[in-house]
Amino acid sequence: MCGICGVVSFSNSKVISEETIRRMRNVMIHRGPDDEGTFFDEHAGLGMRRLSIIDLVTGKQPIHNEGKRIWIILNGEIYNFQELRDALEKKGHNFYTKSDTEVLVHLYEDLGEGFLQKINGMFALAIWDRDKQRLFLARDRLGKKPLYYSILNDTLIFASEIKSLLQYPFFKRELDFDSLNMYLTFEFVPAPYAIFKGLKKLLPGHYLTFSKDGCQIKKYWDISFASLSGVREDEIREELRERFKEAVKKRLISDVPLGVFLSGGIDSSSIVAMMRELSVGDIKTFNVGFEDKSFDESSYAQKVAKYFGTDHYEMTLHPNEMLKLIPEVANFLDEPLGDASIIPTYLLSRFTREHVTVALGGDGGDELFAGYPTYQAFKLADYYLKIPKFLRKGLIEPAVNALPVSTANISLDFRAKRFILGLNYSPEIRNSIWLGSFTPQEKEELLTPSVKGALKEDTFEIVKFYLKSVKTKEPLEKILYLDMKMYLQDDILVKVDRASMANSLEVRAPFLDYTFVNFVTSLPVNLKLNCFTMKYVLKKAMEQKLPPGIAQRKKKGFGIPVARWFKKELKNLVLDVFESSKIKREGYFNPQYIERLLKEHFEGKRDNRKLLWTLFIFELWREKYLKTTAL
Repeated sequence: MCGICGVVSFSNSKVISEETIRRMRNVMIHRGPDDEGTFFDEHAGLGMRRLSIIDLVTGKQPIHNEGKRIWIILNGEIYNFQELRDALEKKGHNFYTKSDTEVLVHLYEDLGEGFLQKINGMFALAIWDRDKQRLFLARDRLGKKPLYYSILNDTLIFASEIKSLLQYPFFKRELDFDSLNMYLTFEFVPAPYAIFKGLKKLLPGHYLTFSKDGCQIKKYWDISFASLSGVREDEIREELRERFKEAVKKRLISDVPLGVFLSGGIDSSSIVAMMRELSVGDIKTFNVGFEDKSFDESSYAQKVAKYFGTDHYEMTLHPNEMLKLIPEVANFLDEPLGDASIIPTYLLSRFTREHVTVALGGDGGDELFAGYPTYQAFKLADYYLKIPKFLRKGLIEPAVNALPVSTANISLDFRAKRFILGLNYSPEIRNSIWLGSFTPQEKEELLTPSVKGALKEDTFEIVKFYLKSVKTKEPLEKILYLDMKMYLQDDILVKVDRASMANSLEVRAPFLDYTFVNFVTSLPVNLKLNCFTMKYVLKKAMEQKLPPGIAQRKKKGFGIPVARWFKKELKNLVLDVFESSKIKREGYFNPQYIERLLKEHFEGKRDNRKLLWTLFIFELWREKYLKTTAL
């Protein structure tokens, strides 16, 4: 696991300075505290920081082929590298390390761009081909590892994190207003957009080539919903278990200590179950609990740990510890991310890193198997909208809006009000409203005229972009596709990457093995959401493998009591961050509207937690990365 960066230019070699690459590389030392490396020639400079996981001794990067004509830097892990290496050695390739990274150099040498089809892993990589005078960038299929880039005239710069690109002297810190607009709705900036002008994220499942002829981007993989038919459910359950066990097995390869994030939910518990079936001896599991019981899952994690006999580590997160961390969020978030669970994810990662260097996590299970309550809401909406409009508008919705406001985790009033709010939009947009923050109408009041006048793209253009690619007519599968392409890719995986790598911890996700993803997406959709039962086939497949009650337990999520904190512990900081004259000077937001949001929340008239947290995180980010006025 590493942080990678580089500069390629075909007309100005002066921009490829050792000092610039060193700064770009070392600002990501948290991603790779164990080693560092650089490569330079007339047109390219590459840099990397390494967290040593495989081949601790000889795996130093950048790595080259036999003739030193092809150079590579890799952030990630290639799980099938050993079998690929065996095949390459039979073809006559010579290796000077035992690392997975070197395999990719020779595979590229043999197959060119097609080598991506052969590899199974999580990765962002850069290859400098000296013979072709070409840079090759690629990102893994599901987007586990990040990769940002910017083209400035005939120079391309790239890096694992934005803070690295900010070290490049000619990169301008100018806010991209369309990206801000999307962040306010989705709580994240969806790829390929990025928060600064001229900056892009390489989309997962894509590769980029850059040469004197320009830049080209191509897709090499996508999620498919080719339906599996004629197979009995019991056979599907058995195959699901075996395929998942294989995905877990691949992710156990490591030359350093390894553990599991264990929440006690079905996803993380299934990982532990498969590790036990694979006869892994000393299984270390990690969990954080909360004093607020509406957020706490520790009793379930303890139950699973005891059942499988794991070496279980647990800590209780006290409000003061989490509160102390909030002002520091921008230090490891170089792009705004409004997912409040990044706080406990960071603390869990820090706690886990005290004992191991690699952890397995359950990311992807909810998106693959329809595990969020929003999927139930999606189905419920069809029934609800059949109720006569006069009853909905005249009786039901006023009653819902009159429910007393609660600060508990995913409270009834919160869920009911979000449900009603989302029904004003088309089914494909509805899910983003339920999961996200500001509606278009709310942004009309929030954004200043100058910002609104600078917007060029519709907020939901990215949704329409993905809907053009999805190959299914099944409505729920379209929503699952959108969530994998947006919420999973640009929220969940970004959160886990930043929180874990800030602590020099590698996190692996067996559910996101692309061969397992291909299998699950081929299953009939009613095996995922069966009536209103979420994760139906996964629960059926695993219920006999897990402690009683774990497979069927209600989903709790991994949140923090933001709604209450805004009223109490965080109130002074929030008032300081949203001070009216400061907001007015910045020029992005209407201070009177923010004052109204605060007043409503403080007085318990509305639960504005999502709106306020989204703005709060942006303001913390702006203070660190963009101390300028809007226009």
